[in-house]
Formats: sequence, C-alpha cells, structure tokens
Amino acid sequence: MQSSLKKSLYLGLAALSFASVAAVSTTASAKSYATAGAYTTLTADATKRNVEATGTNALYTKPGTVKGAKVVASKATMATLASSKKSTDYFRAYGQKVTNRGSVYYRVVTMDGKYRGYIYGGKAEGTFAGGIKSAETTTKAALPTNKTVYFANPGKTNVTWNAPKNTQYKASKMVTNTTPFAGDTLTITDAVTKTREGSLYYYVKDAQHPSVNGWIFSKAVTADKSVSFNQATDIKVNFVNPDGTSVATSSLQALLANNTANTAVGTAKANAVGTAVGFDAQNKATDAWGVTALKGTGYVYTAATASNQAALLSAKTGDTVTLTVAKAADAVQSISAYYQVGTTVNKLASVGTDGVALNLQVTFPKLAAAFSGATGSSYAANDVVNFLTTNKVTTLTSADYAKDADGNVVATDASNAVKGNDGKVTVYHTVYTLTSGVAGSYTKGGVASAFYNTAKEVTGTGATTSNTGDVSIFG
Repeated sequence: MQSSLKKSLYLGLAALSFASVAAVSTTASAKSYATAGAYTTLTADATKRNVEATGTNALYTKPGTVKGAKVVASKATMATLASSKKSTDYFRAYGQKVTNRGSVYYRVVTMDGKYRGYIYGGKAEGTFAGGIKSAETTTKAALPTNKTVYFANPGKTNVTWNAPKNTQYKASKMVTNTTPFAGDTLTITDAVTKTREGSLYYYVKDAQHPSVNGWIFSKAVTADKSVSFNQATDIKVNFVNPDGTSVATSSLQALLANNTANTAVGTAKANAVGTAVGFDAQNKATDAWGVTALKGTGYVYTAATASNQAALLSAKTGDTVTLTVAKAADAVQSISAYYQVGTTVNKLASVGTDGVALNLQVTFPKLAAAFSGATGSSYAANDVVNFLTTNKVTTLTSADYAKDADGNVVATDASNAVKGNDGKVTVYHTVYTLTSGVAGSYTKGGVASAFYNTAKEVTGTGATTSNTGDVSIFG
C-alpha cells in the first residue's frame, strides 16, 4: 500500500510539473509578439518625408513584430528598391505606430503606389532609420544661360507638372495638353535633376497663362522659337538627300488654310490638326528659308523642283513633309597657322616675310590634298587637326636665326650675332608642334585656323621641310 501511495504521489507531481512547463511555454509564446500603439498621421512637410529603403528590413502589412504581420516586400525586394535607379521606387512616409518595445514603424508607400506597408524605422519618432532613410529625390542644377524658351513640341506628352514625375508622391500634371499654349513665352526660374535618373527638369512660368506654370523635361522646351511646333497651325519638314537619308529638320509655322475651293491660299489661319495648308506652305518654303534651315549641313534646297512643290502642296497641319536636297559644291579652305603664348597670338608666316621675326617665319610644305568640304557644311576643330596629321604637318620648322647679347632674335649674318668659342655664329631654329584646330564652316575663299602652341628652340640649323604634294594650303 505504501508502494502504491508513493507511485500515485510521483504521478501527481509529474502531472503538475508538466502543467507548469506548459503554462510557462504558453506565457513565453504570448510574450514573443509586440503590441502596437495607436496609428498617428505624420504632419511634417510632405516633401521632407520622402525616404528610400536601406535594404535591411522587409515591408509588412502591420508592424513586423506584431502578431499577424505579413510580408508585403521581402528584405531582398527592399534591397532591390534601395539600389534602384528609378524615382518610382522612392517611398513617402505618411503615418506611424510605436510598439510597446519602443520600436517605431512607419507607414510608407512607393511613389508609384506599388508597395505600401509598415517598415521598421528605428527607436526615435520623427527620425528615419533602420529600414529607411531620408531621400533627396531631386538635386539642384544650374540654370541655363538662355532662360527664355518655348514648348518644342506642344501636345499631350512632356507637359508641365507640379513636381518632376515620381519625385513627389502623387505628382500631377498642371495641364494635360500644351497645344493651346504653343508659342507662349516661357521663363525658366529653377532647375533640378532627378537624383536617380539624372534627367534635367526646368521650372517654367508662362506669363500669358499662369496655369501652365510647372516642371517640364528640359528637352521638351527650346530656346529657338522657330522650332517650336504647334500641330494645329504648323507642319514639320524633314530634309533628305537623294539616298533618303535625313540631313536636317525644320518647320513651317502659323500657316494660312487653303481657301474653301482648295485652289489657293485663304485668309483664315489654320487652327485644327489636319487643315489643308499647301498653298501657304509653298509660299513660305523659299530657297532663302532653306538656306537658314540647312545651315552647316552642306546641302542646298531648291523650292522649284517638282517633287518639293508636290510635297508642300499636299501638306496638312500636323504633318511631316519630306523635301529633297542636294549636296552643295565643295569649297577649298586655306589654313592659317598660329603660335599663342598667354593671350598673345602670333601668326606664323612664310620664310622671307618682311616685318616678321625670324623665329616666327616657317617653311610651309605643299600637300597632296586640299582641305575642302561641301559649301556651307561645318567642320570641327578635330577635322582640322586630323587633316594636318594625315598630311604629315604636325610640326613646322622656323627659319634659322641667331641672337644678340641681350637674347634678341637677329639674322645669322648680323654683325651683333653672338658667336661661340669657335668663333662661329651660334645658330638656332624653333620647332612648332600642332596642338589644336578651330571649328568653322566651308565657304568660298574661307580660311581655317590651326594652333602650333608647343614650341621648342633647338641649337643648330633646322631640317629641310619635305613636300608631300603640290597643293599650297597655308596662307
């Protein structure tokens, strides 16, 4: 009986111990979750509540340590958003909850609204830490020199915004279509780049229509009013060479509509897309207009050709008309060589030129080719350098000269020329090395410029300059 009593006692104690352990386990499990306080709306300036993910914490449906919190965006996804190059992946913080453990969880949403939830933000209210940090969605940029611009292509794309798109939450368009404001004068008052994309935006003000004021992509405006396009009143022009390659673009603006019989130019201005304006287009697309439109291309437009007349006659507002151009005749340029020291520019002259110091007189070689291009076309500074390099004129050698006792350049047979210990006059020459060219346009009788700014004075007689052809280009 005593044995039975002991056995019962042991079983009772075991049961009690198990119950106690179970109770402790249940209590510990309950305490593993935090509780969150009341939701608080953030009231600080909204533009100061732009944040970006750090990639160290996931995004949850509720504070992450609270029971029932589900993952909206994993830690890996948040890391991807942290390194994103898109403004859409910034977040706006707009609310918070603080847990009983002192952790602050911010309610955030991406600029495009794709991700929304709670993320750990550190232990201090009003400070963004942990899974997010403050973000500057735009970066200040320099204003352009020319602050007066026009809409380059009025329409429904590239309109003005109250903030560059996606740099502020719910950034919105100031206007949905800029066509009614084509030709308005815009003034640039501010400039920023999108921090992640690097794209440049201008804040423009429209004195005629202040409702248009806002941020616009920099390439959507132009300082050249002549290229501002209104699809209700203008046509675009694409100039192509005989092979069909585009060489330039332009426009014909503020066109008059054809008369009601469609037999001549009318008196009413075109004011809707698709208005027939062919007769006025023919009147405005003159040869002189073509010269301006094709400047620097080396091509010539002839208004009278049948194909160009037909293309213009069929034009309607909003159209792009294709006009054919021909390559201009070549123009040969001479080249002037210069040596610059500080702000002093010396023109290098041919050997034997009166009034020029001997060290600035050089022997110019004759070349195998001329420096030429289509009349009116542009050449770059490097084109000049490349031409001279190809034709082996990267150096020019001066005439031989001597010096007097004061170091002044004199002729080698001058009575005051300094002599060496051997009793002979000490002879020098200077070698000039090509350093740069100057951009320009090919014109009849034109002159290009090249600089030989590296000069080395050498003792002894200069080497003989060799010709590579019979073309004289230096002048």
